[in-house]
Amino acid sequence: MQQHVVILGAGFGGLELAARLSEELPDQVRVMLIDKSDAFVFGFAKLDVMFGHRTLDEVRLRYRDIAKPSVDFRQETIVSIDPEQRRVVTDGGTYDADILVVALGADLDPAATPGLVEGGYEFYSPRGASRLRDVLTAFTGGSVVIGVLGVHFKCPPAPYETALLLHELLTERGRREGTTIHVVTPLPRPVPISDEVSSAILAILAEHGIEHWPESLITNLDPTANVAHLRDGRSLPYDLFLGVPVHKAPDVVLNSPLAEDGWIAVDPRTFATRYPDVYAVGDVTSAPVPRAGVFAEGEATTVADILIARLSGGEPPGPYQGAAVCYLEVGDDRVGGVNVNFLGGPSPTATFRPPSRELVAEKREFAASRERRWFGHGP
Repeated sequence: MQQHVVILGAGFGGLELAARLSEELPDQVRVMLIDKSDAFVFGFAKLDVMFGHRTLDEVRLRYRDIAKPSVDFRQETIVSIDPEQRRVVTDGGTYDADILVVALGADLDPAATPGLVEGGYEFYSPRGASRLRDVLTAFTGGSVVIGVLGVHFKCPPAPYETALLLHELLTERGRREGTTIHVVTPLPRPVPISDEVSSAILAILAEHGIEHWPESLITNLDPTANVAHLRDGRSLPYDLFLGVPVHKAPDVVLNSPLAEDGWIAVDPRTFATRYPDVYAVGDVTSAPVPRAGVFAEGEATTVADILIARLSGGEPPGPYQGAAVCYLEVGDDRVGGVNVNFLGGPSPTATFRPPSRELVAEKREFAASRERRWFGHGP
């Protein structure tokens, strides 16, 4: 009898899990993939939109193009999740799963920082990035503050990439000399697990005249005076504020029994929850790895390996290693790389690959390979 696998969320984790199961267990599973959106956008593609290299429509990969015929995609909004019964209610129906996987990611909460909605811009959503395209075109210089407004946030390199690409844009337009750029973050350094990698990133920022304020949390903005106020009593005036909003689990998760301390608790070796046959992957979990698509994909691969072994009678896989490659755009058509491993050894490790044009090609192939695999686009 076929197992009905219901996957909630079609980001990196949901897409990879659906692809693996449909490829390797086509006769043993029925895969339903549910997402409220009609298209997927790579997180790093938002920078292309924000800096005017591509339009939002150009970076949208529509779910109707999913290349796996055994995957049943439903564009529906999830209303409730009952993990005990493995039952999901959406605005389009009710679904009972043999195996339920929650991959809903994290939601942005701009209102959690008073003044952000009125006095700043978020650049972490596709719509926010698209809005900033015109804002940056019209910006003539002054004080720019890029503020990370919570400890847990997606794509840890993104605030630094934004600062470096903004430096490049303003330099090309002859506006950099009259502009200051600050990156303000509650984290102690860019990559907390590695002094070596953090020092390399900080050296690049310093080379481009970008100020870095670590261990600094912005609590609120005064949109009338254009001033950001910090928890330690300092303040920072700005002409343009770009915020990484506070992240939180989606309300449908917070209102379910799955939520523990604001996220879904999982076994980081297997991504099983405390409910039988219910798994969770990606940003919605409290797994001890960064919130980023590449980690969600790796977690989904682990769950796929577990389910494939279980349903085909194979050997169970080893525990999730937490290994991934993250890319860092630095401008001048160069990209740096950070290789990390969070769970594969006695302590997390990270190494830095200096920016190069070779890594530009590697990053492009990373995106192209996923687009081919999930959506059937390209050669």
